[in-house]
Amino acid sequence: MELIVYLALLAVMGLVVGALGRFALPGRDPMSIPMTIGIGLVGSFASGLIWMALFDDRGYAPFLLSVVCTAVIVYFIRRSRGGGLTDPGVPPG
Repeated sequence: MELIVYLALLAVMGLVVGALGRFALPGRDPMSIPMTIGIGLVGSFASGLIWMALFDDRGYAPFLLSVVCTAVIVYFIRRSRGGGLTDPGVPPG
C-alpha cells in the first residue's frame, strides 16, 4: 500500500512541476497529461542531479530549480518541433 501512495504522490508532484514548467513559457503546448507528468519528473530528476553536483548535498533540490529545469526541457521540446520561445511549433504526427 505504501508503494501505491508513493507512486501517486510522485505522479502528482510531476504533474504540478510539469504544469508550472509549461506555464513558464508563453504559448500553448500540445502535450497530454501523461507527457506533462513525465516532463515534470525528468525536470525534478535533473534538478536533483544539478543540486548534488553544485553543492555536494544529497538532500532535496529546491522546488524552483525543478520548475526551471522543466521549463528548459519544454523549451527544447519546442525547438525540436520547429518552434521557438513563444511559438510551440508543429506537433509530431
